[in-house]
Amino acid sequence: MTLLEEVQFARKKVVTDGYEMSVGEVINLYKDGELKIDPVFQRLFRWEDERKTRFIESLLLGIPIPPIFVFQDENGVWELIDGLQRLSTVFQLSGDLKDASGHSVPPLVLNGTTFLPSLEGKRWTESGQSAGDGIGQPLQIEIKRSRIRVEILKFESDATAKYELFQRLNTGGVVLTEQEVRNSIAVALNIEFYRWLIKRSEEVDFATTTAQTSSAIESQYHVELVLRFLAFRHVEYSNGLDVHEYLDSALLKLATDANLDLNAEIVIFQKTFKFLNDALGSNAFKRWNGGAFLGKFLLSVFEVIATGVSKNIVALDVMDDGVRNIFIEKKAKDLWSNPVFTENSGAGVRGTTRLAKLLPLAVDWLNPNL
Repeated sequence: MTLLEEVQFARKKVVTDGYEMSVGEVINLYKDGELKIDPVFQRLFRWEDERKTRFIESLLLGIPIPPIFVFQDENGVWELIDGLQRLSTVFQLSGDLKDASGHSVPPLVLNGTTFLPSLEGKRWTESGQSAGDGIGQPLQIEIKRSRIRVEILKFESDATAKYELFQRLNTGGVVLTEQEVRNSIAVALNIEFYRWLIKRSEEVDFATTTAQTSSAIESQYHVELVLRFLAFRHVEYSNGLDVHEYLDSALLKLATDANLDLNAEIVIFQKTFKFLNDALGSNAFKRWNGGAFLGKFLLSVFEVIATGVSKNIVALDVMDDGVRNIFIEKKAKDLWSNPVFTENSGAGVRGTTRLAKLLPLAVDWLNPNL
């Protein structure tokens, strides 16, 4: 297939439309449930009040704003893909915004700006009779009549088009972590798969052994670890592939695999981290210095130990609990004298090299029959 033919074929997979609308029309669509913001997306609304105010100032001054992107489902309802920060700011100002739980968000109170210092303390409507802190009907109308272009990805598009679009846009101006983007993609592809990832990330044995910091959890790194665990079990890693590209591809394959038995995977996941918690607790994925486990969670150890235990779960399950604990603890300690591990787990080793070398090691290393 020539390059031109590839372009023509790819274009057929993406069916789009687009037109300008007033901000007031967009507000009404949201209020009527015809424009939806998924709760997962809603949790990513992070603009501070100063940035929200600057956006409202742009509307008042007639400064052009970037388009928003939506996916139109089979019922004609729009699902927001990109533009979360901008639209949520408008909805909060007008008093219509709902949070991830469906509760009303307190109305936005604006700050003064260089051009419009009198915006300080203003809101959509007055906080009380004769309070004098509302922006007034003329400016409400000005905002509602502002125009915004809506780009529409239609239902007839290829199933992965929404995934690709969200991934490339990475949502209107706010920087997300790789896993936050994947979470949003998972919701779009398979909401049950997304819920599976979240539930596993909250399980006690997993949380104890991975010992993630609050900042890591906020950035959804614990969910990424669950995805890595499942991906290492079912999606072969191709040497040289960027690690995040591998995880993106694995997410797509796992979330759309009708033959993946997630109930069976729950059992394996829970046994894996119970065995690790029983044997090592919060030391499961830390460095062994010859006398003690020290430091923080290490991804390289996780890749070998968690993957190895899961791949040998049947053999480990029939062992006496005490014997199994001793075996796992010994393997976690001895790992630090294994040349393949030590040569491919340092700070200077690329993630691509590390995965290519350590994942094959994992299965044999935790096999109690070898």
